Amino acid sequence: MNYHIIPVTAFAQNCTLIWCEETKQAALVDPGGDAAKIRQQVVGCGVDIEQILLTHGHLDHVGAAAELAAHYGVPIVGPQQEDEFWLQGLPAQSQMFGLENCPPLTPDRWLNEGDSVAVGNVALQVLHCPGHTPGHVVFWDEKSRLLISGDVIFKGGVGRSDFPRGDHSQLIDAIKRKLLPLGDDVTFIPGHGPLSTLGDERLHNPFLQDEMPVW
Repeated sequence: MNYHIIPVTAFAQNCTLIWCEETKQAALVDPGGDAAKIRQQVVGCGVDIEQILLTHGHLDHVGAAAELAAHYGVPIVGPQQEDEFWLQGLPAQSQMFGLENCPPLTPDRWLNEGDSVAVGNVALQVLHCPGHTPGHVVFWDEKSRLLISGDVIFKGGVGRSDFPRGDHSQLIDAIKRKLLPLGDDVTFIPGHGPLSTLGDERLHNPFLQDEMPVW
């Protein structure tokens, strides 16, 4: 699977364009805004958008989803349905951040643990990793050893859990039980910031060590 990261909005959110090399069929993961910029990058990569994939329901990850889905005439897929309240609350999120109004959003398909999403000949596995939000999912391509982790794990950090229905212990459990066992060689694309590997984070991420610092 090929990928191209498109940083968008003032949140420097990593919208990720992924595609199958054989078919040029593609998906946009977490288009958080700057729809015109994203469309331009898609043209430059010479691929065909088939769907919009969402890891979770926060505005900075879904802000351009409806506009781009309408532009390409494609479905919106994900996240898990526990994030429905976030997607229905997008107008309130817009107001909170002082951004242009983003209408409520209902995806064409909710995702669950164990589901698969096809992008051309690539089969992405879906893992439900709650904690940052209750319905957060990640997308895993075993063949290319690539994980799109949204706001679950970052280089040197993990997702915030102080939002409504966030749960830090649930988040850490999901990382340790579902993500780290995928293998140290797995590269992940986080929702913000630089790429890393699960091996580097297992060894060096302070939130994943047995002895956590006392704040």
